[in-house]
Amino acid sequence: MMTHEKLLAGVLAALLVATACAHAVAQDRATFRRMPMREYVDKMKAGWIGQMAGVGWGAPTEFRFKGVIIPEDKVPKWTPGWINQFNQDDIYVEMTFMQTLEDYGFDVSIRQAGIDFANSKYKLWHANRYGRENLRKGIAPPDSGHPKFNGHADDIDYQIESDYSGLIAPGMPQIPVELGQKFGRLMNYGDGVYAGQFVGAMYSAAFFETDIVKVITEAQRAIPAKSQYAEMVRDVLTWYEADKDNWQATWARIEKKYHNDPNYTHGKCSPPGGKGKFSIDAKLNGAYILMGLLYGKGDIDKTIVIAMRCGQDSDCNPSNAGGILCTAIGYSKLPERFTSKLNTKGKFSHTRYDFPGLVAVSKKLVRQAVVRCGGRIETDKAGKEILVIPVKAVTPSELLQTRTPGPVANSKQSV
Repeated sequence: MMTHEKLLAGVLAALLVATACAHAVAQDRATFRRMPMREYVDKMKAGWIGQMAGVGWGAPTEFRFKGVIIPEDKVPKWTPGWINQFNQDDIYVEMTFMQTLEDYGFDVSIRQAGIDFANSKYKLWHANRYGRENLRKGIAPPDSGHPKFNGHADDIDYQIESDYSGLIAPGMPQIPVELGQKFGRLMNYGDGVYAGQFVGAMYSAAFFETDIVKVITEAQRAIPAKSQYAEMVRDVLTWYEADKDNWQATWARIEKKYHNDPNYTHGKCSPPGGKGKFSIDAKLNGAYILMGLLYGKGDIDKTIVIAMRCGQDSDCNPSNAGGILCTAIGYSKLPERFTSKLNTKGKFSHTRYDFPGLVAVSKKLVRQAVVRCGGRIETDKAGKEILVIPVKAVTPSELLQTRTPGPVANSKQSV
């Protein structure tokens, strides 16, 4: 028979094992979040739809209202067929980055990313255009986006095409930071890159958070706090908290600092302006994204329309805002008017993807992203995938400023 001492020792050992297991489970719950693949797909699909809705709705107004608020009676009425935005640079450029990741994985070199971008055939403008021209001339990345070679480095370009980086990284803001360093540096620098990293991080946060202020606050951590872009985010949040109902008053504050003040805009194609003055600066247009998200208060129509009515690049900004909000909402909860006319067979310009193909590649890449960040893919009792996503603090890129840029790499390439 077992002695009293042995019995007691056995009980204590069992308690220790049980305590250790409970601690391990608690620790796992504290450091990982679980998202069923079906839930991921629902939110990811909504993010793509939100982008397409925003750019389609705002397209008739693009750059027709500069330094002024678009009058309410000039806002177009939503037409369900506008969801089919297969020829918009807001959408198709990021598909090039998705294709590069699909072909080469997350460890793809910035040089290969540059070759793929240089070989794209679609029309481009501003930083994208000059970045691609630099690459085709043999100026290798990251110099292709450096202010010495690209005067448009603080333009909106990577901001409008960074949505993909968060849509394949639910709850993993480090992925948008990493991808911004790889793809954003092809055409942008400093605030132009941080703009895209911030937008991507907002998408990442929107998979787990519906409070827009919290989404923005979480995404702030993904960019250098001393950058002007981060300053803009803080300003807009402060102005919103001061007046949560009068978005036009906040618009006026943004206009004064980020459009009229020469210390906060650049001269290439976004000089200090005012009424009627063109600006494609990432900070100014990024502020308009936040305007839609904050003052839209969770309503898709209001979010898109307010971001649009701020003017300037009034299809790109509602595209970003609509995509982030719809990610938080989910495809299954979207109003039918945004999904009923979707052409699932339409191909995005100069890409290999239709909408189902886009969903498939997003699923493929999110699996890789989860593992890359230290997570794993599990299956439930029904054999359905579950993304086990690590909760980690994000580390921003180093601080770079277009006005006082760092040295160039002086590297060359052939394409």
